[in-house]
Amino acid sequence: MSPKLDWLEGFAEFAEDLNFTRAAARLHMSQPALHTQVRKLGEALDVSLYERRGRRLVLTDAGIEALRFARDMRSRTRDFIASVRGQAPTSPLVFAAGEGAFLYLLGPAIRSFVRSAVAPVRLLTRAAEPAIEAVRLGDAQLAVAVVAEVPEQLEGHLLTEVHHVAVVSKAHRLAARKRISLASLAGEPLVVPPQGSRLRQTLATGFAASGNELAVAVEASGWEPMLHFASLGLGPAVVNGCCRVPRSMVGIPISDLPRVRYQLLHARGALEDPRLAALHATVLNSASPRVARRAVSPTPRGP
Repeated sequence: MSPKLDWLEGFAEFAEDLNFTRAAARLHMSQPALHTQVRKLGEALDVSLYERRGRRLVLTDAGIEALRFARDMRSRTRDFIASVRGQAPTSPLVFAAGEGAFLYLLGPAIRSFVRSAVAPVRLLTRAAEPAIEAVRLGDAQLAVAVVAEVPEQLEGHLLTEVHHVAVVSKAHRLAARKRISLASLAGEPLVVPPQGSRLRQTLATGFAASGNELAVAVEASGWEPMLHFASLGLGPAVVNGCCRVPRSMVGIPISDLPRVRYQLLHARGALEDPRLAALHATVLNSASPRVARRAVSPTPRGP
């Protein structure tokens, strides 16, 4: 038995918040009828689409695959209807990435693609794990995230690698250095991201390896606030090497921290959509060479 479109639509609606009552109300149908659609979809695929963990319902891996397919079918159906009516596709391509990636890596590519009028683009600002999850669930077609390896169930390309850099004032004792070690900052209070972030853990591990402790001046979320508070003289900030450094400061690559790997990610088979393939190619062609060259050089000091 092949899955029916209304089963997929019902499952996609249910999977929004894993609540049959609310999903049925949004679909203007009874809860038992929606439950039957979801059950029939699972039977047709011969898999369990969700399971109970404690008091919560969660999607299984097969349920995540089904949800991504259902959302893709929903988007393709809208575009097909527009096509047969002689209209341009209306569904946007959804791109998930962190604020820093949008600000410092992806701007030229997105501008070029939007100007080409291939398709509208919707941007989701997400940290690495939520961005990856958005692609896994079909909420986004593309994501850029800092990960060492491409996650399971996804495909990806290395977009660029950049150094971590210490951003200091031009009057700082280290400002003339072309490259430093993390130990050079030992004992100096830093502007850092909050506990639990990838960079915070990287810094704590790096300082511990050199026999020092991480000293914190202020915690701030996001590259722009970190750079702002560093420019106010609260302490050096350690950020990714693609960040735009304020004119009053310099960025110095840190030699003994691991390089930051930005991956461009998508679901398997997603590039069969020519619009998405065009956006993917634009991002790779526009961002990677320019950023890779800039990232390994000290930041220009400005006038």
